[in-house]
Amino acid sequence: MSGDTLDTFRRLIRNTGPISLAHYMGESNARYYAARDPLGAAGDFVTAPEISQMFGELIGLWLADMWLRAGRAENPLYVELGPGRGTLARDALRTAARYGLTPQVHLVEASTELRAVQQAALPQAIWHHDLATVPTDGPVLLVANEFLDALPVRQLVRTDGGWRERMIGLDGEALCYVAGQQPFDSAVPDTLRSEPVGTIVETSPAAAAIVYEVAGRLAQQGGTALFIDYGHAEPRTGSTFQAISAHRKVDPLAMPGTADLTAHVDFATLGRIAQSREARWLGTVTQGDWLRALGIETRADNLAHRAPHYAADLAAQRDRLIASDQMGELFKVMGLAAPGWPDGVGFPVD
Repeated sequence: MSGDTLDTFRRLIRNTGPISLAHYMGESNARYYAARDPLGAAGDFVTAPEISQMFGELIGLWLADMWLRAGRAENPLYVELGPGRGTLARDALRTAARYGLTPQVHLVEASTELRAVQQAALPQAIWHHDLATVPTDGPVLLVANEFLDALPVRQLVRTDGGWRERMIGLDGEALCYVAGQQPFDSAVPDTLRSEPVGTIVETSPAAAAIVYEVAGRLAQQGGTALFIDYGHAEPRTGSTFQAISAHRKVDPLAMPGTADLTAHVDFATLGRIAQSREARWLGTVTQGDWLRALGIETRADNLAHRAPHYAADLAAQRDRLIASDQMGELFKVMGLAAPGWPDGVGFPVD
């Protein structure tokens, strides 16, 4: 697969010139996810729901709390973008049901490999290739965990001749970064245009489009949404483009189609986009702070009390999710809600 994909890119670049980073990332990840289940110890990475059931349980509790305080709207829709193995949804829905929340389940998943795994965990679910076919007749309770980071990014780099798009070209047989010929100064915010040569500005039009659509649905249908991913809550410059294979960082240009290509999520921009659709931005906080506010430490203690022989494992799982040197600081949680819906636990109240 890697050789085939690499050869395809080589031929394309030789025939038509350098390609955009977004093109490279989108095509590589499409091939990567279509061919495998990348999760778990035997895969390339592990996500929070696979680390501990507590993660999904607390998300289910949060959604149920929002739905209850919003007035128990009829026909709620649980929607998850990129649901992995279905672990998060299974844990969240089990917990939500204890509070009377039993929504229709809609999963947005393009990978046939992962759909088969999800079907075993969530036989009641309805699958979609994108949000367009998700119903519009009830409030949306949407979760996207480690979904936005895999969407293609575009990079602009400051050169001696001004701002240019950062492209993928060829150096012999190897893929390499090159600056495009077309000026892109007008695409760079005024506050960044005079940054030094070599500065990189990274954006994700695909992530922006997803949040724009979700926010519009919230404003129209009611509901709430959680976007959980690694990224930054304040604007920043620099490249965050990376590849993960077998739980290690690898050269993102060396293994197209066989490694997970990702970039940090720009939550600062996405929050503004959501507000432009008249959705409520509840805030963006670290995953560690959010899970602590929801009571993960008490939950871990209670589970350990019931199963003392798992106490050490539960403590390790808790720390993996909330410790600042693990997932607690790098991962962020952004909350959105419909106008008229309540503030969310774990997010600051103005």
